[in-house]
Amino acid sequence: MRILHSSDWHLGQHFIGKSRAAEHAAFLRWLVAQVDELNIDALIVAGDVFDTATPPSYARELYNQFIVDLQPTGCQLVILGGNHDSPAVLAESKQLLARLNTSVIPTVPAELSEQLIVLKNNSDQPGCLLAAVPFLRSRDVLQSQAGQSGQQKQQQLQQAIAEHYQQLFKLAQQYNQQHQQQLPIMMTGHLTTVGVSQSESVRDIYIGTLEAFSASAFPPADYIALGHIHQAQQLNSSTDIRYSGSPIALSFDEARQQKQLWLIEFDGSDKTVSSIVVPCFQALASIKTDLARLPAMLKPLLASITGDERLWLEVVISSSDGYLTDLQPRVEKLLSELPVELLRLRRERTSSGASLAQLEQTSLAELSPAEVWQARLADEVLTAEQQQQLTALHQQVVAKVLDQTQPVAEGNKESGE
Repeated sequence: MRILHSSDWHLGQHFIGKSRAAEHAAFLRWLVAQVDELNIDALIVAGDVFDTATPPSYARELYNQFIVDLQPTGCQLVILGGNHDSPAVLAESKQLLARLNTSVIPTVPAELSEQLIVLKNNSDQPGCLLAAVPFLRSRDVLQSQAGQSGQQKQQQLQQAIAEHYQQLFKLAQQYNQQHQQQLPIMMTGHLTTVGVSQSESVRDIYIGTLEAFSASAFPPADYIALGHIHQAQQLNSSTDIRYSGSPIALSFDEARQQKQLWLIEFDGSDKTVSSIVVPCFQALASIKTDLARLPAMLKPLLASITGDERLWLEVVISSSDGYLTDLQPRVEKLLSELPVELLRLRRERTSSGASLAQLEQTSLAELSPAEVWQARLADEVLTAEQQQQLTALHQQVVAKVLDQTQPVAEGNKESGE
């Protein structure tokens, strides 16, 4: 039995004004080819199929076309709802997709047994039991009680989620007993567990109630396939618990991560897990440097860029050049002849308010309005586009103020004041 564990596709994501449609289309084509070449029996997507609850039409088309393209392989597909997914959007095609060897679990169903899925091997024989758990909202597993403190609510939610997993695990064990089988038991989930490495594109999903779920609260399943965290990793636990991570980098701090899927193979009582490296479909990089070193630091990154490809770039300028009022045009000039798109330009933040603090001993009379503005702007984390928009608005305000004050100054001059 060969099973692929994937998650966090985030179809429909826009990245600082850039569509990821081409990347996602390339990934899904590659994934179908991998399923075919590796003779995969089942593919599990552990949540966040879409980036928003109202995905654009092209994202839905990618989703539907992938399911159609997967059909010739005979691979069984299991889709779990994530915190970004709308249960209603996933549920609208659930019955139709069931006819296409696809199980969709948008949210916790009315009957617990609906979360137990038998995965079959290429001989159409049961090969694994999957306890399919989607993203769990508090209303899915418990009823709120008046007068509870925040800590009490967190403890209650932790316990309710743990009980849900334990009940499903017992249901899987009962299935094996009733059918006199010893099928391996897999479980899924879409949540944060204690001790994982996160990235800036991961949004908190249990704000004020549950920050992280303890790995020790999971049942002793043979494998637990998790989603929500975008960096592939295995938890330090007696149970085999893993995140597959996102297949493409969803933020600049993920640019250096090697994206992957997990391949789980069951042969009787034996299990092996290996990683399948996902190719990079769009070069992405973040560079922290000063202006003088920027070209040299870009050189190795551009070595693999060919044809019409362009590197999506974030540049963080060090404090030595951070107060230049013409920083944006200087950087753009350095990049003008290179296969690069500057998506975000930032100034290094050494500490909150550092830029203005360094000007405390300087008289305002010694500074131009532009220099004061740039010092204030340096304390904010903004995209290049946002910096340009705010600077343009600032210049309009300054020009308006100057226009209003100029007649007064001239009048005072004429009256001898």
